[in-house]
Amino acid sequence: MANTKTTGSKAASAASKTLQSNSTGANSKTAAGSALSQTNAPKKQTSAPAASAASKVLSDGRTSAQSKTAAGSALSQTKSKK
Repeated sequence: MANTKTTGSKAASAASKTLQSNSTGANSKTAAGSALSQTNAPKKQTSAPAASAASKVLSDGRTSAQSKTAAGSALSQTKSKK
């Protein structure tokens, strides 16, 4: 079954701020871009490279809350492995 989740307004705002920040790393920007691209797009899913980047963002203790919000949204929209 396909994933029909979309990025909510709070996560989309966090993703936008993450992308605009000059101090944000590549993994954070990859995850944020994925999350932002899935706003109002229920048929889009997070790719494997973007999911990997999001996972790294969530496990990194130096990452901001905004980046983690965007990464969490992107990771929740990956294909389910059933």
